[in-house]
Amino acid sequence: MDENYQTYLNRAMRLILPETYQSQVQLIQESPKFRPHPEKGTQAVPFPGYTIITPTGSDDPKNVALYDRLKDYQQQLLQQLGTRLFAPVPAESFHLTLADLIWDSAYRAASEENPEFDSQLQQCIAQIFEQCQPISEGTAIPFQPIGIMMMTRAIALCLAPVDEDSYERVLKFRRAIYQNHDLMGLGIEQQYYFTPHITLGYFGEIPPAEDLPAVGDRITDLNQQWIDADTLEFWVYRAELRKFDDMTRYYRAPEWAVFEF
Repeated sequence: MDENYQTYLNRAMRLILPETYQSQVQLIQESPKFRPHPEKGTQAVPFPGYTIITPTGSDDPKNVALYDRLKDYQQQLLQQLGTRLFAPVPAESFHLTLADLIWDSAYRAASEENPEFDSQLQQCIAQIFEQCQPISEGTAIPFQPIGIMMMTRAIALCLAPVDEDSYERVLKFRRAIYQNHDLMGLGIEQQYYFTPHITLGYFGEIPPAEDLPAVGDRITDLNQQWIDADTLEFWVYRAELRKFDDMTRYYRAPEWAVFEF
């Protein structure tokens, strides 16, 4: 299902164009993952599930430089967009998603119908990671930040693998996950193209239509600092199975599966 390297690059570069921001800002929606809060501006709501991600910001010593930059940038977004429109996620939760698994109503239904669902999923991912050992090269995969990506309900930093080989290494890993029959038997299937990104926050209360072009202009201006950010890199060196109860914290038990690239 995933695209080839050049197709992905072409799509990713279109995501960070000023004209894309202006068209996309007309489509933004309030995220159901957060709700207004009288003191905090917004607050995360329950949204449980499992995912396969890189180590989160608090557990990732190899990407400190980029994450420190993102913390500062996140504050700029907050100042420009305001707490009612922009709900930042904790910097400790920053990560790159390598494979979405299951979330929200699908997870609730699966765990209610099958009391062993969690343990079966954990065992299945452990087996997949073990089967992936032949594709491990013992070297981290470099990505570069290319700009800000405005999604329907969130804002993220868009990333691109530095070359085709790096991209293909991740796709092999994703194919091993999504083409696994045991995982399919648990009701998990691929739903999205691989679009590597680090989510910075979600949209809250959407401004009136006449104010949206100004939001697009602010994003365009804020994106300028990423145009010459090619000296920054994000290293994908480890994949972890993690669980989440909402969009602010991703956790794991020590015995859960990990895969070293």
